Amino acid sequence: MKKEDIDKAKSLIEKAQKIAVVSHFNPDGDAIGSTLALYNFMENEGKTINAVFPTRQPEFLDWMPGVEDAIIETERPAEAKAVIEEADLIFVVDMNAAHRAGKSLEPTIKNAKGRKILIDHHVSPELDCDVMYSSIETTSASELVYHFLYDHLNYGEDKLSLAIAQCLYIGIITDTGSLTYSCNYPETYAVIEKLIRRGVDGEDLHRKVYDNYSENRMRLLGLLLSQRMKVISERSTSYTWLTDADLKANNYKQGDTEGFVNYGLSIKGVIFTAFFSDRIDYIHISFRSKGLFDVNLFARKYFNGGGHRNASAANYYGSLENAIALFENALSDYEGELY
Repeated sequence: MKKEDIDKAKSLIEKAQKIAVVSHFNPDGDAIGSTLALYNFMENEGKTINAVFPTRQPEFLDWMPGVEDAIIETERPAEAKAVIEEADLIFVVDMNAAHRAGKSLEPTIKNAKGRKILIDHHVSPELDCDVMYSSIETTSASELVYHFLYDHLNYGEDKLSLAIAQCLYIGIITDTGSLTYSCNYPETYAVIEKLIRRGVDGEDLHRKVYDNYSENRMRLLGLLLSQRMKVISERSTSYTWLTDADLKANNYKQGDTEGFVNYGLSIKGVIFTAFFSDRIDYIHISFRSKGLFDVNLFARKYFNGGGHRNASAANYYGSLENAIALFENALSDYEGELY
């Protein structure tokens, strides 16, 4: 961060009477971790603060410190919009554009009169904020929140509570698949060391995230792998899908399909995969890749989505069949890149 941005951020935080923190639709571990880390920090500083999620967090993250205080926009829309509109300062974390908070919150964020600080690790930030802390050379928004608070703004590490450390750790771990991708940054491991020294129990948190799934989720995963997967060997590509009927038959809850996209990438010879999930009003698509194949560019070109080089997402407003057809047809444009 530039010195003028650091000074401005400090001044905005000191003067703010009401603060809001908001992240993206269908929040994942990093969105939740970075949001709740800021929430817990500012609350410890005596600030009036509210955390807003457009939709409810995955069930296996219900234990995270402060999550019970978060305002879920789909459940309390008037309150969610009010705290953003009335805030003196708004932190926008883990998203690079207001539309990623969903159609309902997008105008609220854009038109809010409060000052804004962006903390994000996606390419090409589109939201104009008073302070822009954006970098793709990192694992996660959660890692950036650590650097923002304790390296750039120089808040003492005595203010790194165990609750904050746990939130940051979850964000880093979940956004890197337990440090299996997007994690070749020495600074990341220095941050993790500090979180562990603060008291984070990595083994316990791993169990809470990865050994805490419902029976319905596991049965849904079994269906996905046995009956809803296609491999296109000549394009080094796979994809999986779930219909609305599949989700209903297995009592789907928010977050049950988190991580499903990664299974298609674990197949030998596959370097590109996608997961299509029918959400009635739209089809949510997650993209993953290995190596140099850029799924951010692919998502932007064909589905008006985006994200990172190896992990991106999009929403398609049409039928599941048409979304899959568009995906398969697009592969022919990459004959030289996908073998």
